[in-house]
Amino acid sequence: MAASATLHCLTGCAIGEILGLMIGTAIGLATGATIVLSVALAFLFGYTLSSLPLLRTGLTFGAALRLVLAADTVSILTMEVVDNLVVAVIPGAMDAGLVNAVFWVSMAISLVAAFAAAYPVNRYLLRRGKGHALTHDHHGSPAPVTGARRFIPELSPVALASAIASFMLGGFVVSVADGLIR
Repeated sequence: MAASATLHCLTGCAIGEILGLMIGTAIGLATGATIVLSVALAFLFGYTLSSLPLLRTGLTFGAALRLVLAADTVSILTMEVVDNLVVAVIPGAMDAGLVNAVFWVSMAISLVAAFAAAYPVNRYLLRRGKGHALTHDHHGSPAPVTGARRFIPELSPVALASAIASFMLGGFVVSVADGLIR
């Protein structure tokens, strides 16, 4: 359960991090501003992905948001601190553009490190009935999903992680190909 909770948080963090770095790099933001944007988007996407299944079960937006803030904040914060520290210590990673293999490799390394750091945190929280344990009672509701809730997608963390890994691999392949063409 701790691994699943960590992977769930990691998918939202990864989407936000990658999107923030892509936007910041593409529009030429300074490193600090790009990091702030990436962290903000990581929290936004992390909370959003955690809220969707709760909304689907019938919780109101406010109740789902309160629950997700209590359940995911420590995990996301741990991931963001580790993710950004790893990228900061990899030579050239902070200055690498989107079409640079260093960008994609550093992102992959930082996400693996973030998972490794957040897993024991989530395990600790779950053992104490905190973190994702707070949301567990709301998952798998036996009530049928009706109305607008039926349009809320069911997004498996494994499927999301696979999509993110594929996207990152694609970015890496494009950056290598670009380097070969030049």
